[in-house]
Amino acid sequence: MKHLLVRLGRFALGLGLFVALWDGIVRLFALPPFMLPSPARVLSAFAQRWDFLLHHAALTLGETLLGFVFGVAAGIVVALLLWVSPLVRRGLLPAILVTQALPVFAIAPILVLWLGFGLASKIVMAVLVIFFAVTSAFYDGLTRMDAGLVDLARLYRVSRFTELRLFRLPAALPALASGIRIAAVFAPIGAIVGEWVGAKGGLAFIMLQSNARMQTDVMFAALILLALMVLVLRAVVDRSTRRLVHWQAET
Repeated sequence: MKHLLVRLGRFALGLGLFVALWDGIVRLFALPPFMLPSPARVLSAFAQRWDFLLHHAALTLGETLLGFVFGVAAGIVVALLLWVSPLVRRGLLPAILVTQALPVFAIAPILVLWLGFGLASKIVMAVLVIFFAVTSAFYDGLTRMDAGLVDLARLYRVSRFTELRLFRLPAALPALASGIRIAAVFAPIGAIVGEWVGAKGGLAFIMLQSNARMQTDVMFAALILLALMVLVLRAVVDRSTRRLVHWQAET
């Protein structure tokens, strides 16, 4: 509890310094609101349109969570397939690398064209953005098992499935946890990119509309909600993954 209070205190202090710096820049350079609104203007925009902002934030959050769940699941399954079957690895790995080499903004319009402006294109976009991080981290963990455990598995001549279940999976859990933490940060990016290309709602939808109407205060309010979403999701995932690898010492 004390550790949590310390972290909250540090976050509040950092947030206060950021807001003070932001307000100081606006006042010092006398920036017009359409270029950089003051914190008070952004707070006022949120107070006046909180229901509208929260409604669209909920849409983005839903897309992010679904993309995160499906992306993590896809990453785990693909990593297991890559380790289990060398044939699958030779056939699937190049295709995976190609999906990561293509810019997300090049893929997003195609997904919107195929899947429409609804939820599906945003979820698939989020999955494409994050699953490689989970796949790469988990597969690396599966292949980099301790040499002593490898010798023990060979000594007892266990089957490949038993080796995976008893030795590989427990040893790879810390690497999987790291991949999941990375995915938690990048999941909102996939949803936002999908909304940016084409959507009927969401935080990116608000940003585009507000930018076109020079409502910079509303756009900043949406950005702040997005940042808070990322921070909360990262904190929840970080706490959950620490329980998954509870035997590791905290740093």
